[in-house]
Parts: sequence; C-alpha cells; structure tokens
Amino acid sequence: MKQRLVFHCDCNNFYASCECLERPELKNVPMAVAGDPKYRTGVVVAKNELAKKAGVKTTDTVWQARRKCPGIVFVPPRHGLYRQISERVNKIYHEYTDYLEPASIDESYLDMTGAPEYYGLTPVELADTLRRRVREEIGVTISVGVAENKVFAKMGSDYKKPDATTHITRENYQALLWPLPVSDLLFAGRATVGELNRHNIFTIGDLAHRERAWLSHILGKGGEQLWDYANGLDREPVRLWGDSEEIKSVSRGMTFRRDLTTQEEIWCGLSVLTDEVAMQLRHHGLKGSVVQVHIKTPELKTVSRQVTLDHYTYLHKEILEVCMQIVRTQWRSGAPIRALTAGVTHLVPAAEATRQLNLFDLTAAGGEAARRQEKQERLEAAMDQIRRKHGSGSVTMGFAENEAIGILRPQKERRSSEEE
Repeated sequence: MKQRLVFHCDCNNFYASCECLERPELKNVPMAVAGDPKYRTGVVVAKNELAKKAGVKTTDTVWQARRKCPGIVFVPPRHGLYRQISERVNKIYHEYTDYLEPASIDESYLDMTGAPEYYGLTPVELADTLRRRVREEIGVTISVGVAENKVFAKMGSDYKKPDATTHITRENYQALLWPLPVSDLLFAGRATVGELNRHNIFTIGDLAHRERAWLSHILGKGGEQLWDYANGLDREPVRLWGDSEEIKSVSRGMTFRRDLTTQEEIWCGLSVLTDEVAMQLRHHGLKGSVVQVHIKTPELKTVSRQVTLDHYTYLHKEILEVCMQIVRTQWRSGAPIRALTAGVTHLVPAAEATRQLNLFDLTAAGGEAARRQEKQERLEAAMDQIRRKHGSGSVTMGFAENEAIGILRPQKERRSSEEE
C-alpha cells in the first residue's frame, strides 16, 4: 500500500505570537501571556523567544518568571483572538488536504499522502511551503514534523523549533529519536517513565529494544502501545476535516502509484481500503447503513456515489461487495481512476444496530443468510484479535498485492525497510 505521509504542524509560541501581531512593539521585549498578571498566582501560558531565552517556562508563576527575567512584560490572554488566528492557519492547511485533524488550538495533523507527487515537490519542500505561507500570510511561525505516522510527526515538530521542518523517515528515525529520553515519547507519563527507569530504560531506544510482551507484563496495554510508538508502528489515522470526536463516518482513501484501469486493480485497491474501514468500525464498536465511494479522475474530478442498505454492517466482505457494485454500475469500464475513497456513514453503536425484518428473513433461506452473517462477524472479529496481537500484516482478507499501483502487505513494507 502507498506509504503514508503525515504532517504535524505546531504554531510556535502561539498565544505570544498572536499578541505580537496586535502589538508589534512586544516583539522586541521579553513578554508572556499569563493567566492573571495582576496577581503573583498567575501562571505563564505562553512566552516569546526573548523570554524563553531568559529561562521563562510555560506553567511558571508570574513571580517565578519575573525573577528569571525582571524586564518581562505580561499580557492577559485573549482566547477569541487566538481562535480567529487558529482558524486562518487551518484554512491554509485545508487547501492541501481534507484529512486535517486539529489536536489543539495551535496544533494540527495533516494526512498528506500523495500530495507531494501532486504538487511536484518533495515532502520537505511541501512542508516548507506551508511554513512560508503561514509566516507571510498570517505572521506567525510553525514547525512541521514530517513522518509516516502521527507519533513520529509530532515528535518531528518538537525536534527543532522555531520555524523549522524535520523529516523523520524509516532510514533516520533510529538515529534521531532513539537517543532521546524515554520521557520524550508521546504518552509516556511521569509514572510510566519512573517505572521504565527502574528497569534501566532511559531512552526511547532502550524501550524499542525490549520485548513487547515483557513491556505488556510491566505496563499492560500501555506498554505495548509505547513499544509500537518507539518502533514506528503507530497506525492511528488522521480524521477528516470537520469530523468531531463523535465519529460520524469512517473512510479511507488512496492515490495510486498509477491510474487504475481494470476491475482487478479496482478490486485490489478497494479491498485494502474497505478492510481498514471495517477494522476501524469494529474498533470503535460502530455499524453503518450507508456505503460510499469517491472516485477521482486523472483530471482531479471527483464522482461520489452511495448505497443505503436495509441493515447496519461493519463487515469488510459486505462493504467491499457494495463498493464494487457501485463502481461497476456508475463507472465506465476501462476509464482511468487516479484515487479511490471508500467509506461508511449513518453510524450507530453496534449493540444498538437492528436489522429490519422482512418476509425473506422468516424463511429458511433468510435464517441461513443471518447465520452466515453472524459467522462472518465472528471471523472478522477473530482476525482483529490476531492483528492486535501480532501486527496488522499478520493476517489479511486475501487481497492480492500489486506493487505497480502501490498495494503491499504491511509485513513486506516493514521487512523491506529493515533490509535497506
């Protein structure tokens, strides 16, 4: 499958930078945004570079910051202003991808898979383009982490600041990230770090070299997650722009290495995409009744079609069949396809999903169909358990690899990177 590309864009000293836009004179003095500058109990929530160089840290109290930097200027927070500027920054990001997930008011994840090829740029050049546009059009700076997954992208944006791009790849992540303190790993909290230190794990590399099963014994599921993160195996998707925490749809898209022209190639691409959709639905305990397909032509025109089922499903086999039915009936045979997106919407909790009974359901044939569906649900649930235990590439739904269009098994991708 095509190699993912994720950006993590982090606005530098965001609150302080916003204040400097309104009051340019603050750029030339050490300043900080504090919860309530009138009282010694006020806490610094952001600072500019001059204050940072003087040793002022976020969460310092006002009196601590003033002791470190006697000439510091404090300003009260203006969250309305920050939200407005954040929206303008994300609007620029949204021009490049629909898969845009704000993580906070000043941080966003962007799934940029296929974008560098489209714009004729390298990943780093594209990240630098975003940095330049935000700096010139809005007046704040961002640091961008570029990687294959969200965790490494986030660590990349933290690696070098301000106004910098860091590209973390399969070839360099061990050299860049493994020497760092294990506390720098995403979601490694203070208690976890303390426990790891007691077992002589002080760096991310130390953690990566331990057995995953041993970490599970020490830390439970969280240990397995940290091991995956340290070894670059995070697979968390970037949400579509506008999706809230309440999941309204699940979809996966891919721009292929070359245009698809045959039914076999379309089936191969959709098989992988719908497998990921089905896994995510089951992971979140959701079923949906509307199956969607978005087809993008080489001219970048998008055709969208959907089918409403008479029941709810999270089965890969069923979602794939419906997607292929849509393509066969709505797309001229042999017409080239640049990209495909498969999705399921109209979601409900799986436990609340009910099937509308009809006369067919009351027949022997209807009962047999229901039993087949239950059997398929058990089969796919068992596959999910195997994947969670042994990795996403340990078992597949039988799709055929097609390197020409960019479809590879996850195991093969990892093995190839290790051999390089």
